[in-house]
Amino acid sequence: MTATQPQPRPEPPSRPQAEPPPEAQDRRRLFADLTPLRTSAHYRRLWFGSTVSWVGQGMTALAVSLQVYDITGSPFSVGLVGLFSLVPLVVFGLYGGAIADTVDRRKLGLFSACGSAVLSIALAAAAFAGFHRVWFLYGIVALQAVCAALNSPARTSMIPRLLPPEQLRAANALNSMVMTFGTLVGPSLGGLIVGLAGYQTAYLVDAVAFSASLYAMWRLPSMLPDRKGDKRASVLDGLRFLATRPNLRMTFFSDFCAMILAHPRALFPAVAVLWYGGDAKTTGLLVAAPAFGALLGGVLSGWQGRIRHHGQAILIAVACWGTAIAVFGLTRNLWLGLLLLALAGYSDTVSMIFRNTMMQVAAPDEMRGRLQGVFIVVVAGGPRLGDFLAGSVADLTSPAVAVTGGGIACVLAVGVLALYGRNFRRYDALDPTP
Repeated sequence: MTATQPQPRPEPPSRPQAEPPPEAQDRRRLFADLTPLRTSAHYRRLWFGSTVSWVGQGMTALAVSLQVYDITGSPFSVGLVGLFSLVPLVVFGLYGGAIADTVDRRKLGLFSACGSAVLSIALAAAAFAGFHRVWFLYGIVALQAVCAALNSPARTSMIPRLLPPEQLRAANALNSMVMTFGTLVGPSLGGLIVGLAGYQTAYLVDAVAFSASLYAMWRLPSMLPDRKGDKRASVLDGLRFLATRPNLRMTFFSDFCAMILAHPRALFPAVAVLWYGGDAKTTGLLVAAPAFGALLGGVLSGWQGRIRHHGQAILIAVACWGTAIAVFGLTRNLWLGLLLLALAGYSDTVSMIFRNTMMQVAAPDEMRGRLQGVFIVVVAGGPRLGDFLAGSVADLTSPAVAVTGGGIACVLAVGVLALYGRNFRRYDALDPTP
């Protein structure tokens, strides 16, 4: 690798085009804005590489869970896979953000993606060799989480350097589609490949999938953070910065309202049986419905480009999430329940798009990595706390009380935030203030 990276070639000026017909403009307002993909070759490669990598990671996550169950026959052992992934992600998320604010983000993203690819190759080699040890799988999962904690802040903080501020909302909508698509397609494809060709093939496909992300990172120019002075970035400095920026803090508080107070995922197995008289297939539908709604939230995101007051949009979206969850707790019709969960997933994506955009626009470049590290901790830890709270309340009362009560609590909490955060409600994307 050379010390200096080639600078991106200036793109030739585009020819003036005729104004699209009104019906085409209406479709463009409804569907996701593809402008970032058209105008930036660097972002286009990064987006495509992330899409392929997310699918591969979803395949590996399912394959590891299936392999652990084949070895142990214990659901508890399978549950530990999530724990070995969560702890490093939370612990190293903050430090990964601090590192991203210190070194060349391109190199950090490149090396961490290489690490993930090597770990997938190690899984495939062990499967080919017949080395079936649970402790080995747990260790690989933990190391993969460390690589993800380093890669995500670096990759996300690059995007504001590749695109103008007015395109960041559209880019975040496109990124939300990547994550949801990988979550939906990856496990399904992984189960099919494991069933047809074994674990080793699924792991090899994942390793090959990382090549798309590696190529995208390799083609990027140098991404040194725009820092003042030689002082090294620290986690505490990032937290102190966040403590002085009320609008940025509110983005995290609003997400906590949804993910901790109104997160019924842990109750889906019980709900499938008690409310709908279903089985594992019904549980699968309940799990898939929010993800499907989240995907629609990215696909049908064109209208969001007309929204200037992002803080207000976040509060409304989180309130819609809580309302949909509360009504879901009252219904006993499966199809209506799935529709409400899809609406909740759609609202969550809307909130996430505006929250990410605010963090990228209102924060200086030297702090973006650390804020993304905090974002990782919130996204990874919040739903787990929500699972614990929902399970505890359901055990003490009933699933209906836990789900409906959680949704109502979410709406009330958002109302309190709206009263308290007057400046957050008035946040203007044309005049961003952190």
